[in-house]
Amino acid sequence: MYAVIRRYEGVTDPGEAGRLVDEGFVTLLRRVPGFVAYYWVDAGDGVMVSTSVFEDRAGADESVVWAADFVRENLAALLPNPPQVTAGRVVAAG
Repeated sequence: MYAVIRRYEGVTDPGEAGRLVDEGFVTLLRRVPGFVAYYWVDAGDGVMVSTSVFEDRAGADESVVWAADFVRENLAALLPNPPQVTAGRVVAAG
């Protein structure tokens, strides 16, 4: 498995961002080949974190492109700063 974690800081409206991600992006992401799971977390203080899990790196890489497009087209005003993106092979899971 392969995971991608995105950390967004300076989120202006976490509730609205969560709604848009839930109603729009999650539906898109489920179509990426190899999709396993997705979580969008409100970490407080204007920080939101997403975790995407895929069967392989190809799906994870595709999700990075889709996420950038979705943010640019739907969330730019709510997520004013580019995310910190961390990706890698899952080496342990519970």
